Amino acid sequence: MSLLTVWQTRPDEALTWVVPAGVCRAKQYPINTKRNFMQELRDAGVMLRLIYEAMKAKGIDTDLIFSRLGVNADYVYTEQLRTPHSAQTFFWQAVEEVSGDPDIGLHLGQLLPVYKGQVLEYLFLSSSNFGDGLRRAQNYQRLLSDAANTDFFIEGDDACMVLDAASDDVRRLRHFNECFVQGLITFFRSITDGQFHPSRIEFEHERNEGGDHVEEVLGCNVLFGAEENRLYFPASLLSHVSPHAEPELLDLHERFASEQVARLEKKDIVGQVERIIAELLDSGEVTLDAVATRLGIKPRTLRTRLTEAETSFNQVLADFRYRLARRLLATTDESIDEIVYLTGFSEPSTFYRAFKRWSGMTPIEYRKTAKGKTAMVEAM
Repeated sequence: MSLLTVWQTRPDEALTWVVPAGVCRAKQYPINTKRNFMQELRDAGVMLRLIYEAMKAKGIDTDLIFSRLGVNADYVYTEQLRTPHSAQTFFWQAVEEVSGDPDIGLHLGQLLPVYKGQVLEYLFLSSSNFGDGLRRAQNYQRLLSDAANTDFFIEGDDACMVLDAASDDVRRLRHFNECFVQGLITFFRSITDGQFHPSRIEFEHERNEGGDHVEEVLGCNVLFGAEENRLYFPASLLSHVSPHAEPELLDLHERFASEQVARLEKKDIVGQVERIIAELLDSGEVTLDAVATRLGIKPRTLRTRLTEAETSFNQVLADFRYRLARRLLATTDESIDEIVYLTGFSEPSTFYRAFKRWSGMTPIEYRKTAKGKTAMVEAM
């Protein structure tokens, strides 16, 4: 199990958090490690599942790719899966290396299955027309990705979708962009009875060669090195009538979408708690009361909000220390004894038992498998 840190998060039972005062101040990089490795933005698991199906259709060794990410194929179908948005960079790096295809994003996009069976599809189908569905779906784009910030406007005879993401690196990631835009086009065609077609596409990423091939695949003019990722299509398509339009179903689907977004918002408290844990770690006072004080709320309120997010303070804390231990083992030469203290354990034997229980291997075994692959660990 290598590089578990990119995709996987594992909760565990309550453990005592003990950090001797001054330990983290003695070495600068552990402090940076704790503060920088938390990532909040996540993508819906359906995105990974669609790419996984495309990789299988192309005959790519998916087992090898996922072994580099520290997961297996079963992980792809985890219920309510949301993967770190920042891991897109390293995921596509692994896919290119294993496939040997420098245009793998473009070519996998051709094989993506249609995005189906999700509430966003139902919103489109039950809306009166394509434009109405597009406007409604904007309100719930977080269901696809926390990083999504899609805008929509009309420019002359064309309508335009601005495909924005929170991360500069991902916005300029060639494989991701060229695959994702084909997923959108395929989906839009499926809900417009094959009528949707792009009039032009603009990408932020550069391309020194292969531009003609991209235009051939996408079926329109393509501009590289643009200010934003944009998908243009005839504005007349906005009035395409949905044969499945049903006001009562639309109300039901919107309520369901709102409930799903509300569920995600409840989990935002976990990210806030993790950030404060990282800030408080060097002080040794990482308690529910201390975190609640930093958040400006009562401990009881914090406990309730974490319960609503289907977790607890002890679980968030245990998960944090597990990920921190993995990163320290993989990216530093710190001794095991030092990592024991940096991760808050009172003695090495407790740390060894907990790590074995979490990961299925000893800290030393994990360090041997993860060493030399630190770029992937940075994505956690």
